[in-house]
Amino acid sequence: MTATLTTASKANGRRQAVPWWRTWPARGGAIVVIALGAWLFNGMLGGDNLSDDGPIYTATKGPLTIHVTESGTIQAREQVVIKSEVEGQTTIIWLIEEGKHVKQGDLLVELDASKLEDNLVDQQIRVQNANASFVRARENLEITRSKGESDIARAELDYEFAIEDLTKYLEGEYPKQLDEMKAKIKLAQADLGDAEKTYTWSVTLHEEKYISEADKNRDELRRDRAKLDLDNAQADLNLLEKFTYKRRVRELESDVDQNQMALSRVNRQALANGVQDEADLQAKQSELKRQKEKLTKIQDQTRKTKLYAPAAGMVIYATTGQGSRRGNDEPLEAGRMVREREELIHLPTANSMLLNIKIHESSLKKIQIGQPVRVTINALPGKIYWGKVAKIAPLPDAQSFWRGNPDLKVYNTEIYLDGELDGVRTGMTCKAQIIVQQLQDALSVPVQSVIRVAGKPTVYVKKRGGAVPVTVELGLDNKDYIHIISGLTQGDRVLTNPPLNKAGGAVAGAGKVDTAQENHATQTPSQNTDSSKGPGAQSAQREHRPEQAKDNNAGDERAKPTQEQIAKMRERMKNMTPEEREKMRQQRQQRGQDRNPTGGEQK
Repeated sequence: MTATLTTASKANGRRQAVPWWRTWPARGGAIVVIALGAWLFNGMLGGDNLSDDGPIYTATKGPLTIHVTESGTIQAREQVVIKSEVEGQTTIIWLIEEGKHVKQGDLLVELDASKLEDNLVDQQIRVQNANASFVRARENLEITRSKGESDIARAELDYEFAIEDLTKYLEGEYPKQLDEMKAKIKLAQADLGDAEKTYTWSVTLHEEKYISEADKNRDELRRDRAKLDLDNAQADLNLLEKFTYKRRVRELESDVDQNQMALSRVNRQALANGVQDEADLQAKQSELKRQKEKLTKIQDQTRKTKLYAPAAGMVIYATTGQGSRRGNDEPLEAGRMVREREELIHLPTANSMLLNIKIHESSLKKIQIGQPVRVTINALPGKIYWGKVAKIAPLPDAQSFWRGNPDLKVYNTEIYLDGELDGVRTGMTCKAQIIVQQLQDALSVPVQSVIRVAGKPTVYVKKRGGAVPVTVELGLDNKDYIHIISGLTQGDRVLTNPPLNKAGGAVAGAGKVDTAQENHATQTPSQNTDSSKGPGAQSAQREHRPEQAKDNNAGDERAKPTQEQIAKMRERMKNMTPEEREKMRQQRQQRGQDRNPTGGEQK
C-alpha cells in the first residue's frame, strides 16, 4: 500500500478579505506536517514505499509560498545619532543611563577633556607670542618704508644737484672763464703794443741823448713783460679749451651718472626691504591666524567633550543590539575609549520602526521594493508583525570584508514595519520572511527529489517496473519545496531519495550527478540560496566519478552509498550556511573542469 501525501486545498471560499500572504504559514505548515507524517507512517508500515528506492512523495497541487528568510535587528526609522566629534581617541568619564527619557539640552555624555585643557593653555601662549611677532613685523615694515622714502629723497636730490652742476659749468662757468681768458689776451695785446711803441720811442730818444740808458732799459723791460703776459694769457686760453673744459665736463657728467645709479640702487633697495618686511609681516599674520584657528579648534573640541541632547527622546546606546564590525564588542560605559566619529547614542524621534537585514547576492534578484514581509521577534514569541521592503542598497556591504570572507557579497536591506508596535524596542533581534511569490495552485515536490542528470533537472517517478527518470522544468523554490512547471502531473509518485548511482550509470560521460538546486541555480541564479537550504540539498555534494560508474557497470555494490551515509551527508549539508554551500559548489565545478576540460569523460 502506497501512502499519498495530500496538501491543503485552495480554500478560496474561506479566505474572505484576509490577504494571501497572511495565510501562507498555516498552508505551508500543513504541507510540511502531512509530508513528515506520511513519511513516518510509511516507515512504520514497511510498505513498498520503503523499498530500495527510498521514501516516496506524491506530487500534488496546492498553495506554495516562495520566501527569503534572514535575521536582523530592529531600529528606529527616524532617530538622532550622537557621535563623538573629539579627534583621536578619548575616554568616557560620565554616561547617562540607557533607556532614560531626556529633554532637549540634557547632558548625555561627558568625555575626558584634561588633555585638551592643557593644550588650550599652551595654545593661548602661542597666540600671544604670534601676536607680538606680528606687531613687531608690522612696525618694522613702517620703519623700512620711512627709511626707504628718506634714502630715495636724498638720492634724488643728489642726482638733481649733479645735473645742475653740469648745466652750470656748461652754460655759466665755462663761457665766463672763456670770456675772461679772451679779455685778458686782448689786454695783454694792447699792453704789448703800447710797450713796443714806448720802447721804440725810447730807443730813438736814447740815441738822441734825450733819455738815459736806464729809461730805455725800463721801457724794454715793460715791453718784455707785456709780451710775456700775452703769451701766458694765450696759454691759459689754450689750456682751458683743450684740457680743463673737457676734464671738468667729464667729471660733472660722471657725477650725474653716479648719482643716477645711486638713485636706482636706493629705489631697489627700498623696494627689496619693503617686500621682505611685507613678506615677514604676512608670514607673521598667517602664523597668528593659524594659531588663533588652532585655539578656536581646541576650544571647540573642549566644548564637544560634553554632548547634549539635540531633541527629546529615549536614550539608546549605539552598541545595543548591534554586532561589532571590527571585532570590538565592548559595551558603552564610563572608562571606555571611543574614537572620532564613533556612534555613541541613538535618540529615536518617532514610534516608527524598521528592520535591517542583509540579503545574499544569490537571493538579490528575488527581492523587490514593496514586497510584504512577515516578521517575528525573538523577545516577543507568538507575535507576528508585518512590513514591506523599503530600501535595497545598490552596492554590497563593505563591512562584510571584516567578517573573514572577502568573497561574501551581501546587500543591506531595510524593511519598514506596519501597524501597532507595542513592546517592540530598538535593538531586538528578529527574523524576516520576505514573501517573494504566492502560488495558489502549484505542483511541487521536495527540493531533494530533484537532481541534475546530464545538465537537466530530473526526478525519478515510481512505476510498476521501478523508478523512471523524468526531465522537468523548474520554477521558484523555497528551502523545502520547488515548483514544477512541467514534466510531472498531479499524483505522480516521486522518489525523495533519488538513486544517484543509477542515474550516474545511465548518463554516460556525464561525470556528475547534482541536485536540482544546483541546476536551478544555473537557470535562475537569484534563487540559489533558498534551494540550498532544503533537506535534500546534501545530495548536491554527491559526485559520481568515472571510476564509480565503471564499478557499477561491473556490478560492484561497494560504490552505492548506504542509507546511513546519505542521512549523515544530508544532516551535514543542512547545517551548512549558504556561503559554504556556494563555495563547495564552485569547488566541485572546478574539479569537474580539471577532470573533463572538453566536456566528455576522459578515458
